[in-house]
Amino acid sequence: MTMYQQARRAVFSFGFLLAAGAGLTLGACAPVVVGAGVTVGVAAAQERGLKTAATDTRIRLQINRLWLEESTSLYLKINLQVQEGRVLLTGQVPGPEARVTAVRLAWQAEDVAEVINEIELGDRSSLLDAARDEWIGAQLRARLLGDAAIASINYSIETVNGSVYLIGVARDQAELDRALAHARNIRYVRRVLNYMRLKTAGAP
Repeated sequence: MTMYQQARRAVFSFGFLLAAGAGLTLGACAPVVVGAGVTVGVAAAQERGLKTAATDTRIRLQINRLWLEESTSLYLKINLQVQEGRVLLTGQVPGPEARVTAVRLAWQAEDVAEVINEIELGDRSSLLDAARDEWIGAQLRARLLGDAAIASINYSIETVNGSVYLIGVARDQAELDRALAHARNIRYVRRVLNYMRLKTAGAP
């Protein structure tokens, strides 16, 4: 993660601490929570359901707390998405020890079913790379939202150095294929990594 992204995450840290006291969290590189009613409404509309969404929020809180207690840099450098107890870690750290620590602490959170480690070693990003990642993410969210055949609310997106990571629940293979096609057809995207679950496969 670049200095630009670290600075942005630092700004969000204060919001995270406030949200933690209220039982909510700011997901790594996620939009600011604007109210409990909105959060509940979104969770209820998702395929994972309200109860699972609440568990995922609790997992996210635990992991962020563990990272902050261990090292502020873990929280600043690593992106976190939680879907149905499946934890996706992305971002960049300077060495393997930090990556191992981040994964180990993620497993310590209660109700974690899986930890997907996509953390990269080194920091090859520039401010331009960070800007491109933000642009890619915005483009993909807009395309998913604008496609009536895709329930975009079920898709969580992370972008690191042109790599797009998708995790969540797709209603069927046709919907997932459309979402992947959107991601692959965006300029500057180097690769797309799919961690979506098909609704027809049943909950993990």
